[in-house]
Amino acid sequence: MQQKLEQTIETRNVATPSAKRRRLRGDHGEGVISAAIAVLIMAFLGAAMWIGFQQMWKTTEATTNDKITQIGSE
Repeated sequence: MQQKLEQTIETRNVATPSAKRRRLRGDHGEGVISAAIAVLIMAFLGAAMWIGFQQMWKTTEATTNDKITQIGSE
């Protein structure tokens, strides 16, 4: 019984590192992919914010020019 228990422990100790290596190999590049996705999301958000800022600036510029024209004509 003791010998069988020792064989089981040895077998588990041998199998565990290879299982860990297989799992770690499968995770290679996971951080790079996540970082790339985060960069793409930030790029799209930045582009959307820039387009919104330009539209807001054009509206503000048009309103300001109208008010200046009204003040100058009075």
